[in-house]
Amino acid sequence: MGTAMPALGIRRSIATSTDSSVPVWHGSPNCGPRRDGLTPSLVVVHYTAMRNKQVALERLCDPSAEVSAHYLICTGGTIIQMVEEADRAWHAGAGEWRDMTDINSRSIGIELDNAGDHPFPDPQMRALETLLSGIMSRWSVPPEGIIGHSDMAPARKFDPGPRFDWTRLERLGLAAPAQDFAEGDLEAAGFIRAAQKAGFTADVPFETLLAATRLRRAPWRSGPLQRADFLL
Repeated sequence: MGTAMPALGIRRSIATSTDSSVPVWHGSPNCGPRRDGLTPSLVVVHYTAMRNKQVALERLCDPSAEVSAHYLICTGGTIIQMVEEADRAWHAGAGEWRDMTDINSRSIGIELDNAGDHPFPDPQMRALETLLSGIMSRWSVPPEGIIGHSDMAPARKFDPGPRFDWTRLERLGLAAPAQDFAEGDLEAAGFIRAAQKAGFTADVPFETLLAATRLRRAPWRSGPLQRADFLL
């Protein structure tokens, strides 16, 4: 595992840098130490679902809201850092991935300024790619560790949503491509086992699980379970 730079060193570089790929520091009080000695092994991608970046930033830094993320990426590509990577931000909430809970202690959270109803601009995606590459290098996070909020909380979250370009990240090695998890039983029970092997271990009904996996792999698909749904 990598280690984070000392906080003062990070903040000094942010404050003086003119490089747009270097985050701008805007600290949030909504954070704390990671529990049980955990370090980041996941990155959770979100959208803000708010009308603009300023409203989102205010909420993510409001003590009464009790939510935060490590980073907020604006539509123009500016990266705002609110929590040190070594610390625990409050972005994931209840849920699990690959049988792991307390995702906040295991992850770095990235919010994308997007209301959830439009595509993600190229400058924003390029900034995300740069940020992900750095995080994966610093913390030895594999492509399989880059997930959406809806992946680990399928019963209550939908972000980063159907317009997020996972395929673009996969082509760059910044997210895991789909694998075929079909093993004979192509009915609901077999699908649930396949999805669990792929990482979707949250205890939710079949219909919710199918919707969550399609949101990640094939948001255009609808209707009954298909053979293609086992590509997870």
